[in-house]
Amino acid sequence: MATLIHTLADHSDDVNYCAFSSSCLATCSLDKTIRVYSLSNFTELPYSPLKGHTYAVHCCCFSPSGRVLASCSTDGTTALWDTHDGRRLAVLEQPRASPVRICRFSPETTYLLSGAADGSVVLWNMQSLKLYRSGNVKGGSLVACAFSPNGNFFVTGSSSGDLTIWDDKMRCLYNEKAHDLGVTCCDISSHPVSDSENGFKYFQMASCGQDNQIKLWLILFADFLGVELKYKCTLNGHSAPVLACAFSCDGQMIVSGSVDKCVIIYETSTGNALHTLSQHTRYVTTCAFAPHSPLLATGSMDKTVHIWQLDLRQPCAGDTIANESKVAVEDWSEDDVSAWLCAQDLADLVGLFKMNNIDGKELLNLTKESLANELKIESLGQRSKVLQKIEELRMTMISVSVPVPDEFLCPITRELMNDPVIATDGYSYEREAMENWISNRRSSPMTNLPLHSLMLTPNRTLKMAISRWLETQQK
Repeated sequence: MATLIHTLADHSDDVNYCAFSSSCLATCSLDKTIRVYSLSNFTELPYSPLKGHTYAVHCCCFSPSGRVLASCSTDGTTALWDTHDGRRLAVLEQPRASPVRICRFSPETTYLLSGAADGSVVLWNMQSLKLYRSGNVKGGSLVACAFSPNGNFFVTGSSSGDLTIWDDKMRCLYNEKAHDLGVTCCDISSHPVSDSENGFKYFQMASCGQDNQIKLWLILFADFLGVELKYKCTLNGHSAPVLACAFSCDGQMIVSGSVDKCVIIYETSTGNALHTLSQHTRYVTTCAFAPHSPLLATGSMDKTVHIWQLDLRQPCAGDTIANESKVAVEDWSEDDVSAWLCAQDLADLVGLFKMNNIDGKELLNLTKESLANELKIESLGQRSKVLQKIEELRMTMISVSVPVPDEFLCPITRELMNDPVIATDGYSYEREAMENWISNRRSSPMTNLPLHSLMLTPNRTLKMAISRWLETQQK
């Protein structure tokens, strides 16, 4: 089982990344801050939040010892912080000041790698804090990276869909077109697996992409043999682009997060899905396993980070948490409704709903009047929240029974559009989502290319088409 044990809701904008050390959890956000929490009780450390970046923070990571925290930002810098007192130790400026999308320490903390939107990749010497080597990927932004367990090699992933293997001299050793629509994340397990064909030790690597897929690879790192990359299998389960993936420390599990708002935990040996977690209300941007405890963190555009406790003793396929039953909503029991209320942060209403025998059918029939007059919920805000969550539940029922046409979904939120607008890149988006996007960036969500203008034009034709489609679903 995977049990939600804590939710962090301190960021004021999208959570972009989360990372564990042996004692802390760090999170970063579009709100320009990095927050650091103690794993003992999930309280924020006294020096948190860390401030200094002038634009969105895209990634953060701890050094292997946990003494240094790195963060990188749209402002074109990678910052180093002392995790003891929060002091900023250094600011490393990316060549050409390109927005930095990803950063990672090598296993021995010899290097820090930073990758940027212009395709540049830099190895920083952690003793001198000077640029050691730099290179470039071709035809895309650098958005993902992972070091080999010995630190002599690393892999990068780009928005053009390529996985590239480099050595620590910044020589490009191998290139593979892995995901047609672009790589979004990659990770390498630190535990080797044997390949029966030749007896060499291969490591598992995972990559995920805009094509909704997670691919597992076997990768050989050998100074005398060079490198080799072999496709192993594809993990299915997500219905939208997969934005994040990470191996557990023992390599037995891999977790992924997606635009479909779901987190899926797989068993790597079989490829079976062990858990599907659907508590986030916007797309899941990051996920990470803790190194020395059965904890999982997931972050989302809903501005929250969920902390999950994993029961590693009896993982079994099909495990679910509250609100993941495949029973139709109208057939929910009162206990199912109670579980749903807890998942929507409405646990204080459980007793009231049970007292009034609210099951799934009754839940779907609740109105503003019945909440006020029959259930006696005095708070207007709470009544509004309940109705909003019920409406979201109805929309989920529609999307489950009949797939929503892809052109009706906002490319940013992957939700049915209510007020579609056309941006200057030619694509249509939900107005609020696109306004939030361009308040922090000046590039297209679909192409990563600069937007020539921030003008948004109402797409009335699309709005009418969505309205007609909704009418047909409600008949």
